[in-house]
Amino acid sequence: MSQHSESTTIRYYNKHAREYVGSTVNLNMGDLYHPFLDGLPKGGSILDLGCGSGRDTKTFLELGYNVTAVDASSQMVTATTHLTGQPAQQMQFQEIDFRETFDGIWACASLLHVPMKELGEVVVRLLTALRPNGIFYSSFKEGRGERMDGDRLFVDFTEMGLGDLLKEQHCVANVRTWTTTDLRSGRKQRWVNALAKKSGKKNDNAPCSSS
Repeated sequence: MSQHSESTTIRYYNKHAREYVGSTVNLNMGDLYHPFLDGLPKGGSILDLGCGSGRDTKTFLELGYNVTAVDASSQMVTATTHLTGQPAQQMQFQEIDFRETFDGIWACASLLHVPMKELGEVVVRLLTALRPNGIFYSSFKEGRGERMDGDRLFVDFTEMGLGDLLKEQHCVANVRTWTTTDLRSGRKQRWVNALAKKSGKKNDNAPCSSS
């Protein structure tokens, strides 16, 4: 994220942590978990990128997966650690530096805070962190382009736009996109979801990159 948007977005989540956790921690995400987890080996490793309340990390741990949880907000890190009993890490997405470490990356409503000009590089970092045949899930609010909503920066996508972003990465084998509605009561926001599978060819020497 840019210096200004990053600092205000993170400050927003630190300031409104209790409210955010309360509105998200008990949501039933089963319909989104299933297509993601179906592509992972039993007991595989997951990076929960933007772990927020810790809801998804907790579920994945209870299902027997090995989970690394990260968030840029110190208060979200605290919330996840408290909920799961496993320490989460405070880390900005631009700092991700793993190489073929995870079987799956779960980026649920988190990459939408990365500016468009930096998003491609972050996606490359994440795909590089995936093992061959790894699964990458991401979700964005439906729309087009970059905007500020109060103190938070958002990047919105259509299904086609998000699919194109992922398909331009040379190490992506296939991409599936679909649209869902917000699970929170009273919300009519539509969400664009994507599952990308990394190719099965192992490459220890070069990161994934745009074609």
